[in-house]
Amino acid sequence: MPVHTPIRAICLDDPETFAGEAEIASSRPRTKKKPKPMLRLKIEPLGNSWYLSCKTVMDFVLATVLLVLAAPAILVSAALVRATSRGPAFYTQTRVGRDGRLFTIFKIRTMVHECESLSGPRWSIPGDPRITRVGHFLRATHLDELPQLLNVLRGEMSLIGPRPERPEFTSKLERALPAYPERLRVRPGVTGLAQVHLPGDTSLASVRVKLAHDLFYIQQMSPTLDIRILFCTLLRVLGVSYESIRRLSGMPNEQVIERAVQLVMDGRPVWALSQSA
Repeated sequence: MPVHTPIRAICLDDPETFAGEAEIASSRPRTKKKPKPMLRLKIEPLGNSWYLSCKTVMDFVLATVLLVLAAPAILVSAALVRATSRGPAFYTQTRVGRDGRLFTIFKIRTMVHECESLSGPRWSIPGDPRITRVGHFLRATHLDELPQLLNVLRGEMSLIGPRPERPEFTSKLERALPAYPERLRVRPGVTGLAQVHLPGDTSLASVRVKLAHDLFYIQQMSPTLDIRILFCTLLRVLGVSYESIRRLSGMPNEQVIERAVQLVMDGRPVWALSQSA
């Protein structure tokens, strides 16, 4: 079993001001005795590892059916984007996939054309002026994500899993959150547990909460959980609030998810959750 240092959660309000490891280390008081490292397990599916291979086949079949059904909505959305703003209806972006492999993600454009030409890569914020009027609707209904069914057919994504991040942000997130690479142990998803529980990322603190959800999903991955997430995704498309979704679906709350993940990362089995509550 590999030996790792404990997880350190660093809460910063601005993703562009992530502290490097050297800066973090220099800000700590020096001690005479070096603390013993904790044993930390890798995040693995618990009892349902067989589901990973089956899930690939199921993803391909379901994505094919969904793409056929969604084709009219994709074409109408693309036509609205073209008619209401300058630039192409679709756009591509590099994302980080399973085991750190880069791939090209497909989306319907929701922001003004070449919106990062001056600002550079950055997260979207509440009330982001770069989002077009049609883009607000597409984001609210998640129609802009439908072209990612092509990524599922190409084997780059799964229907359900952690959302893929941009490489411009991933390196900074890995320095600030040492457990972050663990979410790359599975293919990223079009939707996921964090997406039906939480709004979009706005800070490192929000990323840490989503990371706990992603790792919890990998631990507990099962057909039943995937069906529940698909049901919750439909509720989100219909405009149901995050809190209502959690109550209706019976999903665990944030405290349970965080605690379960921490137990595993500390080297303790997840069944210890009930004994340590």
